[in-house]
Amino acid sequence: MIRLEGVSRRYGEGSSVVVALDGVSTSIEAGSFVTIVGASGSGKSTLLNLLGALDRPTAGRVLLDGTDLSSLDDDARTLLRRDRIGFVFQFFNLLPTLTAVENVCLPANLAGKRRKATGQRAEALLDKVGLTARRGHKPDQLSGGEMQRVAIARALIMDPLLVLADEPTGNLDSKTGHEVLELLKGLVAARRTVVLVTHDPSIAEQGERVLTMADGKLVSDRPGKHHQPAVA
Repeated sequence: MIRLEGVSRRYGEGSSVVVALDGVSTSIEAGSFVTIVGASGSGKSTLLNLLGALDRPTAGRVLLDGTDLSSLDDDARTLLRRDRIGFVFQFFNLLPTLTAVENVCLPANLAGKRRKATGQRAEALLDKVGLTARRGHKPDQLSGGEMQRVAIARALIMDPLLVLADEPTGNLDSKTGHEVLELLKGLVAARRTVVLVTHDPSIAEQGERVLTMADGKLVSDRPGKHHQPAVA
């Protein structure tokens, strides 16, 4: 589903240039759960931004289903992010004035989808993440784990095949973080591809594959605990 070919990302010029990514090449199969781990400044979030068409590489190519993301203009990239990619962030990014169900509906409403059908799908997604009883609550009435569950439901409202999660357990206690991680792992059963960035090695081990970043380079690519061996 995803292929990176010699991808680099540099910021600044001359003596002040910062190399955030340096010649990264790898591929990610559809329907897999891949984690990216590394210390702060290793390049993992930069890599996720490139996968999500939020940024463009300085060199190399990022391909999604064979399409070079750099070949798309800004409007096409916006539509790609809206229609095909779901995002889950560390700080939830929920709108404080909207209820849980309204936050989940928001991407589909902005896309002009039929509101009745969107509302029904949002209700079903909130039920799936165990928040039916909290549907009318605003973010300041929810716990951190509940807000992240709302964010996951929102990421799924457009039925994307790719979900990108940036430190989704970073603001949660270990028990709640584990519950959120299990929700994300469950998405793979629906043939979605999940790419999760974390600084926590124990979280990273839950992936089928674990990509380790250091100083902008991909230094390790190995199976994780969630790895499913190929059937002979």
